[in-house]
Amino acid sequence: MDKSLGNGNPLGTYLKDRRAKLDPAAFGFTAERRRTPGLRREEVAQRANISPTWYTWLEQGRGGAPSGDVLDRIARALMLTDVEREHLFLLGLGRPPEVRYRKNDGVTPRLQRVLDALEPCPALIRTAIWDVLAWNRAATVLLIDYASLPPEQRNILRFIFLDPRARAAQYDWEGVARFALGSFRVDAARAGAATEVEPFVAELCRLSPEFKAMWDDNEVRGAHGEGVKHIRHPVAGPLAFEYSAFAVDGRPDLSMVVYNPVNRADIDKIASLITEQRAASVGSHRDGLPADDLAP
Repeated sequence: MDKSLGNGNPLGTYLKDRRAKLDPAAFGFTAERRRTPGLRREEVAQRANISPTWYTWLEQGRGGAPSGDVLDRIARALMLTDVEREHLFLLGLGRPPEVRYRKNDGVTPRLQRVLDALEPCPALIRTAIWDVLAWNRAATVLLIDYASLPPEQRNILRFIFLDPRARAAQYDWEGVARFALGSFRVDAARAGAATEVEPFVAELCRLSPEFKAMWDDNEVRGAHGEGVKHIRHPVAGPLAFEYSAFAVDGRPDLSMVVYNPVNRADIDKIASLITEQRAASVGSHRDGLPADDLAP
C-alpha cells in the first residue's frame, strides 16, 4: 500500500520514501555516519539545485505548492521513473506533468507482442510527431509496409501527403488529410515538440503545396477518439474499419492506433492477405532471398 496516501502530508511522505531507497555511494556521497538509509535532504536539494530549506519545507508540508519546474528537478534528483514522476506531480500539484517529447527509436517487446496479438486488426504505435515506431503484420498488408522504408521516412503525414498510394486508397483524401494534420498539430504542441516539428513542416511545405495550404489554415482536431475509416485496397478491394487511438500506459508521448474491421467479410480478407504475405516471406527465405525480418 502507498504510505503517502491517507495521511496529512502525502507529498512529504513520498519524497522521504524515495530518497530513503537511494544509495548515497552511487551518487558520490559518503555512506558513513548516517542515522537513516538513503540520501539526506540537503543532498537531494543539492542534486535538484534548489534550496535545502525549501526542500525541507516540502517534506514537512510547509511553504505551499511547488512549481512544476521544482518537481521536475526533484524527480531527476531522485532518479524517478516516468510513472513515479507522474505520481509526484499528482501529489504535489493535483495534476499529471505535461508530456515531454523525446525521440524514440523503438518500443519494448511487450508492446510489440500487444500489437501482434491484435491481428487481424491493423495496429501501430506512433510518436507525438506521428513517426511510426512499431506495427503488426496486418498494418503491413493493409496500410503500408513500414519495414520497407528507412526509419526517418516512417511518418504518417509524409505518407499521406507524399505517397500516391495514400491518395488512391482514400475515398475522401482531403478530409482524411485535414483531420490528420489538425490532430498532428495538437499532438506536437501538447508534447512540446516545436523544435523537432519545425524542419519537418518546412520540408513538407516545400514538397507538397496541399500540405502548405492546410498547414496555413491552422485547423486543430482531437487526436484521440473513435470513428469509421473506409479505404480502397488494391487487392482486397473496399474495406471499412472502426479506428481508435489510445495513450500508451506509462508513455503519454506514444499513441496506439487500432483499426478494427467492421464485418466478418473484411476480417477474412485481411486474414487471407496476412497468410499470403507470410507464405511469400517463407518462400523467399527458402529461395535464399532475404526475408522480411522487420515485418511482425
